[in-house]
Amino acid sequence: MTERFKPFRFSRAGIRGLKVSATLSMNEQVREMWETGRDVYHLGFGESRFPVHPKLAEALRKNVHQRSYLPALGIRELREAIAQFYQRKFQMAVSPNQVVVGPGSKALLYALVMALGEEVILPYPSWVSYAPQAHILGKPVLWVPMSPEHGYSLDIEVLRQRMEEDKEEWGNPELLIVNSPHNPTGTMMPPQKVQALADYARAEQLMVLSDEIYALIAHGHIPHESVAQHYPEGTVVLGGLSKHLSLGGWRLGVAILPAGRTGEALRKALQNIASSIWSSATAPVQYAALVAYGGDPDIEEYVDLCRRMHAIRTRYLYDKLVDAGIPCVEPSGAFYLFPSFSQWRVPLAGCGVQTSDELSMYLLEKYELATLPGSAFGSPPQDLSLRLSSSYVDAGTDEKAAHLVEIFQAEPDPERFIEQHHPRLREAAARLAEFAADLEKGQKRELKVLVPRAPAEAPKPPNQKNAMFE
Repeated sequence: MTERFKPFRFSRAGIRGLKVSATLSMNEQVREMWETGRDVYHLGFGESRFPVHPKLAEALRKNVHQRSYLPALGIRELREAIAQFYQRKFQMAVSPNQVVVGPGSKALLYALVMALGEEVILPYPSWVSYAPQAHILGKPVLWVPMSPEHGYSLDIEVLRQRMEEDKEEWGNPELLIVNSPHNPTGTMMPPQKVQALADYARAEQLMVLSDEIYALIAHGHIPHESVAQHYPEGTVVLGGLSKHLSLGGWRLGVAILPAGRTGEALRKALQNIASSIWSSATAPVQYAALVAYGGDPDIEEYVDLCRRMHAIRTRYLYDKLVDAGIPCVEPSGAFYLFPSFSQWRVPLAGCGVQTSDELSMYLLEKYELATLPGSAFGSPPQDLSLRLSSSYVDAGTDEKAAHLVEIFQAEPDPERFIEQHHPRLREAAARLAEFAADLEKGQKRELKVLVPRAPAEAPKPPNQKNAMFE
């Protein structure tokens, strides 16, 4: 190591064992295929693509002169607006002193894992960054499986059993990360399970980090409910602007801390970490976020409009999976689906596909469908699961995304919205159905490129070099 990279010597802590994000890797492969002229239907992006609301764009322009360092935990006016927002939207009694603002919920999550606990409890499948953050910080992870039979909701008995086993091996599981609406499955914890989890967490004195970044994109029959509404003294809620307002690149995240003495101690810990690492969230974005959290009726209406569009697009893809006989748990929020192809294990093995990574690559090469393997989210590779996202297809450029909004505002009919304005989503769904039919017949595809079909407005490669979309 010393001779190879002389004079640099890398630390084992945090680096060894990490891999490049599966999302980044897939994006790069898709970009290369686009650049060589191949048409790829991208179901791998997890970025909300709808335009910046004009009032938010104007607020950012008006505050471009804001260039000074700001308080590490966020300006007072914004923390007040966020506290009122959580009271209004989620009926949570929150004071400004409980609110922390940071450069994205990912950074806040990292700081919280740094500040709290000995061992992280992580249900899986789970978002790709939870486990790597724990790894970087040198914290062990207790994995707790979630199953499609239980709708990918955390089963309390399974959690209890895994914790007891871990403690017998001298583990110290105490920091639980939960996520609802859920990435990668699009499912949500029903209220009764949220209550049961809160009761168990209180009995075990667990600390809970509740990632609710998709809370305003709930679109099924299950209402969004936070663990913090039942266990406020032991729960930190994480949110931000990235998903419901399509502002991932603005990098503004929020953490809602417990009230009282515990929350104040955690606030000081986060202040210490923030002042040593990121100083403050970007100044112009903080001032523009006052509009985002201020309760403006136009903004509220736009959030609901985007939620409905996400619901229509995601539901369409889900219905087509079901029609094709592809097992998939029904999504209730966000813009993700998590189908399994394990019922076709034998014909897939005949095609050289035995893991979800191989399955993802097979679909990319043979059907020009970009997906992410379930193994990237912690599922066993042999489960043959994939994460699909409806958020990018037919919205690959700013112009196309803006056109979808205009069309839906003028005529909010779900069926016409899909049939007339989503040619690529319909084609992607058709190719998945074709794949399932081929597997059912036990047929193998040629290893060469598919016979070219008329492309449905192939997107240009994204401008962001090495951009990673979640």
